[in-house]
Amino acid sequence: MKKTIATLALAFGALVTLTGAQKPAKPVQRANWVAAGSVTPEGYHVLGNPAAELRLVEFVSYTCPHCSHFETQSEAQLKIGMVAPGKGAIEVRNFVRDPIDMTVALLTNCVPANRFFPLHTAFMRSQSTWIATATNSTEAQRQRWSTGPLAARTRAIASDFKFYDFMAARGMTRTTMDRCLANEALAKKLAAQTEEAQEKYFVTGTPSFMIDGALLAGTHDWAGLKPQLEARFK
Repeated sequence: MKKTIATLALAFGALVTLTGAQKPAKPVQRANWVAAGSVTPEGYHVLGNPAAELRLVEFVSYTCPHCSHFETQSEAQLKIGMVAPGKGAIEVRNFVRDPIDMTVALLTNCVPANRFFPLHTAFMRSQSTWIATATNSTEAQRQRWSTGPLAARTRAIASDFKFYDFMAARGMTRTTMDRCLANEALAKKLAAQTEEAQEKYFVTGTPSFMIDGALLAGTHDWAGLKPQLEARFK
C-alpha cells in the first residue's frame, strides 16, 4: 500500500510545500479535502479545495458505461494525487441522456453537498449491476419510464431498478425519495445544464472533461486525461 501511494503521489508531482522566511510554530493542519464537498452557485458539485490551482470538470451520465469505467479507474488516483493535497478540485456536471439517467441524477443531486460524492461513486461503481434491468426490460416497462407525469415516470424507474432499496441502505426513506423524484424544478435545472454543456461548451458525449474552463478535445477516458493532468503539475 505504501508503495502504491508513493507511486501515485510522484505521478502527479510533489506536494505543495510552505515557503517563506519563517516557519510556523505549530504544524499546519491540512483540511480533509477528500471529504470536502461543496456546491457552486450554478448547482454543480465540487470535491476538494474550491480555491485549488486547477479545476477539473467532468461531464458524466449515470447510464454511460464509459463514465462508470472512468470512475473506477480514476477515483483513487485523483483523490490521492490531486484532491488530497489541495492541488486540484473535481467538479461534476450531469449530462442527462435518458429517463433512467435523470432518475439517478435527481437522487444524487437531492442529498446534502457532503453526501453527493459518496452516492455518485456508489451509483457509478454499481452501474453494471443495476443497468441490467434496462437490458432485460419489457415494452410495458419502457412505456412507464418515458410517458406520463415526471413523478410517475421516475418512481416507476426507481421501483424497477430497485433504487428504493439502494437508497434505503444509505439512509434515505421512501418518503424523501419520492419527494426528490417529483422535483420538477430540479429536473428542469438538470436538463438546462445539459443543454448548456452542448451549446456553450460543445460537449457531444460522456465522459468529457474541462480543465480551467477549456474543453479537452478527444479526451474521453482516464488513459487520455491522466497525462494531461500530470503535465499540469510538473
